[in-house]
Amino acid sequence: MRSLKMGTLIASALVAVTATMSGSDARSDTWNGAGVSALHDNVPADQVEFLSTPDRIISVASSNSPSLIWETLEHGERVECLQCIPTVAGLMYDEHPQTREIAAWWLRRRMFGVFGPGQAYEQTINTLKNDPNAQRRAYAASALGEFLDKGGIQPLHDAITNDSSALVRASAASALGRMNSAGNGALSIAMKDSDESVRIAAIKSAGRVNEFTDEQTASTLTGDGSAAVRRLGVELLEGLHAKDTVASVMTLAQSDSDAQVRAAACHALGIFRDSSAKATLQNIAQSDQNTLVRDAATIALREL
Repeated sequence: MRSLKMGTLIASALVAVTATMSGSDARSDTWNGAGVSALHDNVPADQVEFLSTPDRIISVASSNSPSLIWETLEHGERVECLQCIPTVAGLMYDEHPQTREIAAWWLRRRMFGVFGPGQAYEQTINTLKNDPNAQRRAYAASALGEFLDKGGIQPLHDAITNDSSALVRASAASALGRMNSAGNGALSIAMKDSDESVRIAAIKSAGRVNEFTDEQTASTLTGDGSAAVRRLGVELLEGLHAKDTVASVMTLAQSDSDAQVRAAACHALGIFRDSSAKATLQNIAQSDQNTLVRDAATIALREL
């Protein structure tokens, strides 16, 4: 009995594979046979996991239906399809961010046809370097982050240092965070960028990157003209446990014009657990005009 059931399961798997290779939807081909029903009993057909076929991947890629594209590529995770690669590569420049993300995800999982000379990965690098359209360069930068290949670090570094578009520089900084890389100093460079969005992207990425240790550059963010940058900068210093910046963080906690910055600074002082901040926090807890800031100072005092 046990061997009979095992034989049924093997037969089911073969049916599914045959359907995949034939170019039709594996779900519809196997539901009426013994395969899916043997594996899934009474599960409705529209809820059964199925494999996307090469023909389906190619046709759906041009459907302009984001949810259908996501489903099809997810179910085609392990389907080797060389003829699908150019079509899916085009989706990395789709207007929908999730479509771009899953397209790069699908491509990076290919055994063949993506990472060779002149193939999709190299084409993406060349788009970042040379495409006259800033939006496409930004999409290419994001795609390199999703590929998670170290070969993309230097092109992203170059984009941060050389690209004339803030959109591209910010995308490159975000991509480095996705790759868990400081970009050979590129994130520090981006923190000094003239554009606020680039600085913000760099700070957020630095907070996610294990190798980022540039406390000196991070400390300069406490004097930035943007309240959002100052707040994120304080949070980065907190994550770095940069106790040498206690004095500048205390200044923000006492006198920054933005309540969120003051609250973030109070929180950081609590994490630093430096007793020199006690008197400052006591004064803030009693006299700051903002309730959130007073509460943050009170909580920080408990950490000292």
